Amino acid sequence: MAASTLTEVARLAGVSPATASRVLNGSARKPGPDIADRVRQAADSLGYIPNAQAQGLAKSSSGLIGLIVHDIADPYFAAIARGVQEAAREQRRMVLLATTGGAPAEEKEAVAAFAARRADSIVIAGSRSAQPENQEGNAELAAELDRYCRNGGRVAVVGHAVVGATAPEGYHVVAVPNEELAAALARQLASGWDGDFVIIGGPEGLFTSDDRIRGFQEGLASAGRKPAKVLRTSFNRAGGYEAGLTLAHRVKAGQAESADEPAASKLCIFAVNDVMAIGAAAALREQGLRIPRDATIAGFDDIETLRDFRPALSTVRLPLEEIGRLATRATAPGAAGTDRDGEESAGSAEEGHDAGRQQRISGEVTLRRSTETAT
Repeated sequence: MAASTLTEVARLAGVSPATASRVLNGSARKPGPDIADRVRQAADSLGYIPNAQAQGLAKSSSGLIGLIVHDIADPYFAAIARGVQEAAREQRRMVLLATTGGAPAEEKEAVAAFAARRADSIVIAGSRSAQPENQEGNAELAAELDRYCRNGGRVAVVGHAVVGATAPEGYHVVAVPNEELAAALARQLASGWDGDFVIIGGPEGLFTSDDRIRGFQEGLASAGRKPAKVLRTSFNRAGGYEAGLTLAHRVKAGQAESADEPAASKLCIFAVNDVMAIGAAAALREQGLRIPRDATIAGFDDIETLRDFRPALSTVRLPLEEIGRLATRATAPGAAGTDRDGEESAGSAEEGHDAGRQQRISGEVTLRRSTETAT
């Protein structure tokens, strides 16, 4: 789709191209407020990107990929970033990185910065949020992405579609079956565990966490078990540690009440990501408790850090580097899956949603020492 031009903006606003340029490109000479408002409204309605970046996106390739993650120090995002980098090398492209802490308003600023640098495509990895405080940021991010796609850019989002995004072309989602995999984990754990379950989850409204909590509860129900209690905390190691301290007190109190039957006081803990599970395990150890003797624990993601974690952590394995590669390849010029009339990308793809193609990846439950029930 051809990009909007400054001339078209000027024509719609009823001003000269020079006047439109002064409004949109930061000139010290500015027209009156009424004229400036007309120009900005015309630019917004046409999806014009200032500084002539729309023409650059439509007519040439910069060889740049923008990658947006919540925290590159988190092993989950680091693994996805490795996959993006590997696929970018295959395509002889370079990766620009932005870390945002998960705030959609900051993601919007990153998208705008990548567009201004004429990035050919953008990959966004990180959970979407429906929390009230993110409502305005979600709307701004969706509008910025739609504008970028209308002007020839390509976007791949890992997990869920960006809330409110509607661009009909150039938009791709690599969906993670969090709910189904969490349910499978719950069923396997319930088959060998008669005690109580507890879930350590992120803040309510965080899509990835909510999906995994919902799936785990559904898995318990299908196994004929009662729902697990849910502890809400930060979606990181620190949050897991805080929840672990709370659970350590509960385990100790249970041990005191059932001294003749230690197994009755044990809990099976599901943390909705591995770094939260690591934090919770650290808190239990600091309180003199051992895994799996006093409590069992499982996570989700199978991050690389787990290679050095003892006891080995039960988890759901996701192909994190492959997710990064798929997202990057899906946004390559001419790639299948970026054109609604073309063929799907390789893999098990589903029907496209309102904002482009969707492709699902697979994962698997991996049970290890941390959930063994023998005492």
